[in-house]
Amino acid sequence: QVQLVESGGGLARTGGSLRLSCVVSGTIFSIDTMAWYRQAPGKQRELVAGANSRGRTNYGEDVKDRFTISIDTAKKSAYLQMNSLKHEDTADYYCNVNVVHGPGEYPLNYWGQGTQVTVST
Repeated sequence: QVQLVESGGGLARTGGSLRLSCVVSGTIFSIDTMAWYRQAPGKQRELVAGANSRGRTNYGEDVKDRFTISIDTAKKSAYLQMNSLKHEDTADYYCNVNVVHGPGEYPLNYWGQGTQVTVST
Protein backbone atom coordinates (compact mmCIF):
# COMPACT_ATOMS: atom_id res chain seq x y z
CA GLN A 1 0.00 0.00 0.00
CA VAL A 2 1.36 3.40 -1.02
CA GLN A 3 0.00 6.76 0.03
CA LEU A 4 0.84 10.19 -1.34
CA VAL A 5 0.07 13.30 0.64
CA GLU A 6 0.27 16.66 -1.10
CA SER A 7 0.40 20.00 0.64
CA GLY A 8 1.17 23.62 -0.08
CA GLY A 9 -1.71 24.55 -2.32
CA GLY A 10 -3.84 27.59 -1.74
CA LEU A 11 -4.50 31.07 -2.98
CA ALA A 12 -1.83 33.25 -4.56
CA ARG A 13 -1.78 36.47 -6.49
CA THR A 14 -0.61 36.83 -10.06
CA GLY A 15 3.16 37.05 -9.99
CA GLY A 16 3.36 35.34 -6.63
CA SER A 17 4.82 32.01 -5.57
CA LEU A 18 3.74 28.76 -4.00
CA ARG A 19 5.62 25.61 -3.07
CA LEU A 20 3.93 22.23 -3.26
CA SER A 21 5.16 19.20 -1.37
CA CYS A 22 4.40 15.51 -1.81
CA VAL A 23 5.40 12.83 0.66
CA VAL A 24 5.14 9.16 -0.20
CA SER A 25 4.72 6.44 2.39
CA GLY A 26 4.23 2.70 2.35
CA THR A 27 6.13 -0.40 1.34
CA ILE A 28 8.75 1.05 -0.99
CA PHE A 29 11.99 -0.48 -2.21
CA SER A 30 12.88 2.49 -4.40
CA ILE A 31 11.36 5.43 -6.23
CA ASP A 32 11.91 5.64 -9.96
CA THR A 33 10.22 8.88 -10.95
CA MET A 34 8.05 11.56 -9.39
CA ALA A 35 5.97 14.12 -11.20
CA TRP A 36 3.38 16.81 -10.82
CA TYR A 37 0.29 17.00 -13.01
CA ARG A 38 -2.53 19.50 -13.00
CA GLN A 39 -6.11 19.60 -14.11
CA ALA A 40 -8.06 22.79 -14.61
CA PRO A 41 -11.88 22.79 -14.74
CA GLY A 42 -13.08 21.45 -18.08
CA LYS A 43 -9.58 20.49 -19.21
CA GLN A 44 -7.58 17.29 -19.38
CA ARG A 45 -4.93 16.47 -16.83
CA GLU A 46 -1.52 17.57 -18.06
CA LEU A 47 2.07 17.09 -17.03
CA VAL A 48 3.57 20.04 -15.19
CA ALA A 49 6.99 18.65 -14.31
CA GLY A 50 8.72 15.33 -13.79
CA ALA A 51 12.01 14.11 -12.38
CA ASN A 52 13.74 10.78 -12.11
CA SER A 53 16.09 9.37 -9.51
CA ARG A 54 19.07 10.18 -11.72
CA GLY A 55 18.32 13.90 -11.68
CA ARG A 56 16.76 14.30 -15.11
CA THR A 57 13.82 16.70 -15.23
CA ASN A 58 11.24 17.71 -17.79
CA TYR A 59 8.63 20.44 -17.83
CA GLY A 60 5.44 21.36 -19.60
CA GLU A 61 5.88 24.20 -22.06
CA ASP A 62 3.59 26.52 -20.08
CA VAL A 63 5.70 26.36 -16.92
CA LYS A 64 9.25 26.27 -18.19
CA ASP A 65 11.45 28.92 -16.54
CA ARG A 66 8.80 29.52 -13.86
CA PHE A 67 8.43 26.20 -12.04
CA THR A 68 11.12 23.96 -10.59
CA ILE A 69 10.69 20.35 -9.54
CA SER A 70 12.98 18.66 -7.07
CA ILE A 71 12.82 15.21 -5.52
CA ASP A 72 14.49 13.66 -2.52
CA THR A 73 14.29 9.90 -2.92
CA ALA A 74 15.72 9.33 0.56
CA LYS A 75 12.84 11.31 2.04
CA LYS A 76 10.43 9.94 -0.57
CA SER A 77 9.38 13.48 -1.33
CA ALA A 78 8.83 15.76 -4.29
CA TYR A 79 8.53 19.50 -4.37
CA LEU A 80 7.28 21.97 -6.91
CA GLN A 81 8.42 25.56 -6.59
CA MET A 82 6.04 27.74 -8.57
CA ASN A 83 7.12 31.30 -9.29
CA SER A 84 5.64 34.07 -11.42
CA LEU A 85 2.23 32.50 -11.10
CA LYS A 86 -0.41 33.27 -13.68
CA HIS A 87 -4.15 33.03 -13.49
CA GLU A 88 -3.89 30.17 -16.03
CA ASP A 89 -1.98 28.12 -13.44
CA THR A 90 -5.20 27.75 -11.47
CA ALA A 91 -5.88 24.02 -11.22
CA ASP A 92 -5.85 20.97 -9.00
CA TYR A 93 -2.28 19.73 -8.77
CA TYR A 94 -1.59 16.02 -8.41
CA CYS A 95 1.54 14.22 -7.32
CA ASN A 96 2.43 11.08 -9.25
CA VAL A 97 5.07 8.49 -8.42
CA ASN A 98 6.49 5.30 -9.89
CA VAL A 99 7.40 2.99 -7.03
CA VAL A 100 9.42 -0.22 -7.08
CA HIS A 101 8.22 -2.54 -4.33
CA GLY A 102 11.01 -5.10 -4.48
CA PRO A 103 14.27 -6.03 -6.22
CA GLY A 104 13.73 -6.80 -9.88
CA GLU A 105 10.10 -5.70 -9.85
CA TYR A 106 8.57 -3.31 -12.34
CA PRO A 107 7.54 0.13 -11.06
CA LEU A 108 3.90 0.69 -10.17
CA ASN A 109 2.21 4.05 -10.62
CA TYR A 110 0.34 5.92 -7.89
CA TRP A 111 -1.54 9.23 -7.64
CA GLY A 112 -2.16 11.61 -4.79
CA GLN A 113 -5.54 13.15 -4.00
CA GLY A 114 -4.57 16.56 -5.32
CA THR A 115 -4.15 20.01 -3.88
CA GLN A 116 -5.91 23.07 -5.20
CA VAL A 117 -4.03 26.10 -6.47
CA THR A 118 -5.92 29.29 -7.22
CA VAL A 119 -4.18 32.30 -8.72
CA SER A 120 -6.15 35.51 -8.54
CA THR A 121 -5.90 38.22 -11.17
